[in-house]
Amino acid sequence: MFSTGRRALLRLAPLAALPVVLAGCAAGSSAADDDTVAVLASFYPLQFVAEQVGGDRVTVDSLTPPGAEPHDVELSPAQVSRVDRADLVVYLSGFQAAVDDAVAQTAPEHVVDAADVEDLLTLEQEGTESHADEVDEHGHEEGGALDPHFWLDPSRMPAFVDAVAAELSAVDPEGADDYAANAEALNARFEDLDQRYQDGLATCESRTFVTSHEAFGYLAHRYDLHQVGISGLDPDAEPSPKRLAAVEDIVREEGVTTIFFEQLVSPKVARTLAADLGIDAAVLDPIEGVTGDADYFSIADDNLAALRVALSCS
Repeated sequence: MFSTGRRALLRLAPLAALPVVLAGCAAGSSAADDDTVAVLASFYPLQFVAEQVGGDRVTVDSLTPPGAEPHDVELSPAQVSRVDRADLVVYLSGFQAAVDDAVAQTAPEHVVDAADVEDLLTLEQEGTESHADEVDEHGHEEGGALDPHFWLDPSRMPAFVDAVAAELSAVDPEGADDYAANAEALNARFEDLDQRYQDGLATCESRTFVTSHEAFGYLAHRYDLHQVGISGLDPDAEPSPKRLAAVEDIVREEGVTTIFFEQLVSPKVARTLAADLGIDAAVLDPIEGVTGDADYFSIADDNLAALRVALSCS
């Protein structure tokens, strides 16, 4: 599991329990209305890959509504039923407890679990919190937990893309050539993005960036950066005063110019800390959900631009 506590609890909520649950029901039906393959993804990055690989042969819905924070999504009985009816379920075990419960309860025939495809790392393996002697117990508590945010390293995405293409081909053998071609084209885009990141972050005055929560460990590991999170892997975790003081020390010692926050979680702590330190606050999006016309690649490019400014890259 990626963390302990409330995320490990059963979260199959009553139908009208919470707004996020109701919004999820409005996100669409996982049963395709035509002859397309009905794919149900647990949250945005996985949904995006399924859409790109499946093309016109699939109908993809998400259990996490647009604009919702995915970590703590709850599922109604109707949504659990959608998991059972889907031709293919794409999820990341350990990331969303309610989805794990639904998959275990319904045992769908065709599943892609990203955790089975990706070699997930712990925060310690990523190099997050290399200032361990300066931080509070929060870093040590989560140091052994697996980081789920693999999609923020574009070089890791092709393995997942290929797994989705293979399982779609098992569901729909007639579309195998289409899925393979779409996967190849998508992987080329991820490889190009990876190269842009390598080039764009190669020469920077600083290698340390501060984020509201530790979602960017894979990105930091790939591009030789150092992530400092105000909170841990859980974006809702409240940082202790000791943790905030430690982050302030890192900012001053390493000349950090920007504290990053994200769109789907309250920016209050990050903005307040930045204001207290007299530095900038800016968005660095973990691409866990999208709104409007944005997609994975447009957000990733925005993130690269933000990092280049914050790290004074040339």
